[in-house]
Amino acid sequence: MSRRGRAAAVPAGPHQRPPVLEEDGLAVRHGDAQGRVRTYDFGVLPVPEAFQRSLAVLYAAKCAPGGGWDSIETSEGHWYLVRPFAEFLSGLDDVPQDVDQLTPAHWSAWRLSLPPRPNGHSKYASIASLLQMDARLALPVREAMAVRFVWETGREQAYGPEEFKEIRLAARRTFRSALLRIRKNTDRLAAWRAGALEPGSREWLIGEAVDELARTGDVPLYEWGRRVRRRYRPALGGDSAQHTWKRLFLSRKETAALAVLLACELGLNSTPISEMPVPQMLPGTADAGVPVYRLRLDKRRRAGHRGRFESRNLTDSGADSSGRIISEALEATAHARAVLALLDADIDRLLVWHQTTEHERQGYRKAVRVGPFGFGVDERAGADWARSVGLPGSPLKRIRKTVNVLHRREPGQNTQDTHDSVYVLPESQVQQAAVPVIADGALDAMAAAHRTVFAARLTEESVAGERETATAGCADYEHSPFGPPGQTCAASFLLCTACPNARVTPAHHPRLARLHLALGNLRGVVEPAVWDADWADAHARLADLRDRIGLPLWDAALASVSDADCDVIDHLLHGDYDL
Repeated sequence: MSRRGRAAAVPAGPHQRPPVLEEDGLAVRHGDAQGRVRTYDFGVLPVPEAFQRSLAVLYAAKCAPGGGWDSIETSEGHWYLVRPFAEFLSGLDDVPQDVDQLTPAHWSAWRLSLPPRPNGHSKYASIASLLQMDARLALPVREAMAVRFVWETGREQAYGPEEFKEIRLAARRTFRSALLRIRKNTDRLAAWRAGALEPGSREWLIGEAVDELARTGDVPLYEWGRRVRRRYRPALGGDSAQHTWKRLFLSRKETAALAVLLACELGLNSTPISEMPVPQMLPGTADAGVPVYRLRLDKRRRAGHRGRFESRNLTDSGADSSGRIISEALEATAHARAVLALLDADIDRLLVWHQTTEHERQGYRKAVRVGPFGFGVDERAGADWARSVGLPGSPLKRIRKTVNVLHRREPGQNTQDTHDSVYVLPESQVQQAAVPVIADGALDAMAAAHRTVFAARLTEESVAGERETATAGCADYEHSPFGPPGQTCAASFLLCTACPNARVTPAHHPRLARLHLALGNLRGVVEPAVWDADWADAHARLADLRDRIGLPLWDAALASVSDADCDVIDHLLHGDYDL
């Protein structure tokens, strides 16, 4: 067994966790709930032995059940952050011998050595949280750790419409080709088992080989060299994957293409997609011809927080429905899951793929394997698929952002605040789309402001030629801004306060104060939507007038309201006022 963070044997069951700190006090052995085991040797770190042992104790506490690091991915990720810290300390003139000898100068130097990028922030935060578990860590160092690490946000942007369409089409071509291949051989297998093929014919030999493939995970092979037995080789067409196990199983790249399609539909990261259990079909939906699938999702990074577990229902109502990809994924992986059931594998995963070469010769250290089968996808698998179809790099992360920000427009296993601040606001397409919306909003706000600002002219007394209305005097009755020029104004008397032709003298103040009070009282007896539509603007303009002339004069005007003023206002509000 290696002690440098590499894969170890997996003797434990899927729910069994081995001890974490080995007897020498320098190695941490971490086992997760999936039965995977890693061993991390702190003796290889270039720091004094006392410091090595302290780090091992802290690491073991995090790897222990309930410590916070439930998966191998988490512990292994932090291991690759601890090593650079140890290497940095070893290059100092005064190397600290243990955690209690760390000084603020040590920490500040480490902080300044990190790039102002997400990777630098990850190292900073990871090491700080680990060391802060040690009670011996000096208070000044803790205070130095509390200083905010300023870093530039990533520039990962969502795909444009054409890019997204191209990626989805490429993934669809890859997966569709695999699905049709599996369907063809499934039909051939069914015909062979039903005795519908002529014994000894080429189709019959292929059917017999595919039958063994469906039961064992491989066509009939010689024990040495993994060569197809001579009896079947001519009928199958060769020893390659295309002629053998690919007849019933997806490859790793084909599964990555399926994961891309699921991400396009669900807006999830690669980890929840990889670890998604087989979806459950709701009872009775298949009989109705419209199957509904319940997806169980787990975002491990939200462990201990609300929202870690989520379920979604997807309906397969046709080729363009969200549930169709689930129906096809279940069909494409059915044979692999059947073989796993025969192997008594206690692993419930939707995404299952067949290895191309024996996994001992591959570098996929994080992969869980049962027999010839692997599970799920990661960014490396996504990148391998992308390169195979001429695309640059794994699209999984950017697809998630594209779907949640531009298509679903709602959080995907995030809080609303995180969705808005991390995903939506920095997105350039969102910013561009917001420009006309913001402009329209500003124009609407300006128009609303104009509607609620008192526009009539305040004068000390009426001028000859002005005509009295219910609310003000009018200097130009035939050139109203609310009607065609040259025609008599037919606008509501409530709009006089919004008309530049209107003249308001102190003699009008009592009636207008009474109108303001009546409109306010009306607000409590009509539906809010009705009041907002019919009376709100007039009320706001009168409030603006009140602020202009001052509250003492307004109160005095209200106290001097006459019976004639009250009658005018009552008729005006009932719609039967006439000059």
